[in-house]
Amino acid sequence: MSLKKQFLKSKPVCKVTFRLSKEDANGAKDAKLVGSFTSWEEDAIGMKALKSGDFTAIVSLPAGESFEYRFVTSDGAWINDSDADAFADNGLGESNSVVSTIA
Repeated sequence: MSLKKQFLKSKPVCKVTFRLSKEDANGAKDAKLVGSFTSWEEDAIGMKALKSGDFTAIVSLPAGESFEYRFVTSDGAWINDSDADAFADNGLGESNSVVSTIA
């Protein structure tokens, strides 16, 4: 898993590339990206399957903020990103991944 960030000079936006590895997806046929930026809607952002078996999604997020997120696989597993900027307690006995767009 990895996070790549590209801050745009023309507007206060950060393009974030999220990646879920094949190993972490554990054989899932598809994956979704959900988080505070999608109101936790499970079908909000479909991730693209790569030839390697990894999944990826690129999302434009407002710069200067932090967002919680997780990956949801086709088998219903909720997965954290081991490369997240931080982790936050979600009040359900688990944690959420956090991405920061603060430059």
